[in-house]
Amino acid sequence: MRETLVEDEAAQGGLAVRESAAHLAALVEGSDDAIISKTLDGTITSWNPAAERMFGYRADEIVGRSILTLIPEERRSEETAIIERVRAGERVPPFETVRRRKDGSLVDLSITVSPVRRADGTIIGASKIARDISERKAVEAQLARQAERLTHLNRAALLVSQDLDLERIVQAVTDIATELSGARFGAFFYNVLGDEGESYLLFSLSGAPREAFERFGMPRNTAVFDPTFRGAGTIRSDDIRKDPRYGLSAPHHGMPEGHLPVVSYLAVPVISRSGAVLGGLFFGHDEPAMFNAEVEELVEAVAAQAAVAMDNAHLHEAARVEIAARVKAEEELQLTLAEMRHRVKNTLAMVQAIAAQTFRETSATERQSFEARVRALSDAHDLLTERHWGTVSAGEMIERALHASDKMKPGRISLAGPDAEVPASRALLAAMALHELGTNAVKYGALSGDAGTVAVEWDMVKESGRDRLRLRWSEQGGPPVSPPARTGFGTRMLERALRGQGGSAAIEFRPEGVCCTLELPA
Repeated sequence: MRETLVEDEAAQGGLAVRESAAHLAALVEGSDDAIISKTLDGTITSWNPAAERMFGYRADEIVGRSILTLIPEERRSEETAIIERVRAGERVPPFETVRRRKDGSLVDLSITVSPVRRADGTIIGASKIARDISERKAVEAQLARQAERLTHLNRAALLVSQDLDLERIVQAVTDIATELSGARFGAFFYNVLGDEGESYLLFSLSGAPREAFERFGMPRNTAVFDPTFRGAGTIRSDDIRKDPRYGLSAPHHGMPEGHLPVVSYLAVPVISRSGAVLGGLFFGHDEPAMFNAEVEELVEAVAAQAAVAMDNAHLHEAARVEIAARVKAEEELQLTLAEMRHRVKNTLAMVQAIAAQTFRETSATERQSFEARVRALSDAHDLLTERHWGTVSAGEMIERALHASDKMKPGRISLAGPDAEVPASRALLAAMALHELGTNAVKYGALSGDAGTVAVEWDMVKESGRDRLRLRWSEQGGPPVSPPARTGFGTRMLERALRGQGGSAAIEFRPEGVCCTLELPA
């Protein structure tokens, strides 16, 4: 009875072992991971269907061969290290590596290795589980490329945005784009507008000496180049020699003898914000199919940055030219005004000399009065010349016109009014009028004694929708005033001159002092 029970238990144990082995075999057969067994000398002993799908070998093709069949030569040292650890009874945790398929292509894998033992614990081989991580690696590589692309584009943006020199910008753009594209050489042909308005073509090079292009002249609008120089779009060719537009134009009908060899070809127009074509980036390689869609996008991004930088450089250059022109015009204006000032002074000096000769029989007082009027006119001309005969400050004009009177009677003349601007021709009349009023006040009016004062007030008023300068002269504290028996030269001059300019002068001879109101169009 006891023996029967022992036999039953043994039978059940064997069944459990067989069931476990069958379950394990099913797992191995159905796994998506390659599961491979090998001996310690590297001979493959088992090969599941996933291994066949992953590596391309059928089990009958690979079992019995060395595991080194799957390992690229430069990575075979990995196998040596793995076997050492397996012999020591260690499990090799997952590590990423590359293995070779039957067709010679490489596959990215994550591999885990465990020792295989006999029942007595002796290590007789190893079991490898290999998982295909190609998709993850491709995503990681794509992310790395995008990060590198952004780094290059940021570097390009930084370089071109920090410079306003056109020549340095185009050279930096050519160097960066050539590096990004992987081209053997790159060139940037760009349009420049000269100081005289003429347009001409310049170029920068990267990866080739200038003499490689200079002896061939500038590119013409041939069938190949024309779309780029018109801004029609990017041209990318795996072999430009097979392009139907190639070789149509005389005299070379293709690349001239001695030209750098171009097979792969990429050309991207550089277009301004205004839509004008600033130039074109051209890249060449002596091997076919070297430029792909990703490279094309990169170079187009650099071209867009180049267009912005070139627009800024052109604006900067235009501003520099305009500023230089303005400085030159200002210098010429100053020379003209200085010459005019000199001639006016000479003319007035001649007038004074003629008057002195003509009026030599008259009294000294009359001669001095005339000369003072000429000096006042000269001073007024000086002020207007300094202001380029545009407009002058009413306050500054009044202060200058009364400078001589105030110097003779300091502190006796008060001024009050806004800082209004007056046209040059009106300011000249007002200055002469004030000179006459000041001279009369010193001779006969409030400034002839020790206590009299003069108040000058002005303002801008609206009349019939137009601005007018209204100026009021008031004397007080001088000798009693009575109307003159006759109208003097100064009064007649004021009234006639002001009327001729659309202005007016109203003089009141009050007992307490002369009052005069002047009005002029502003």
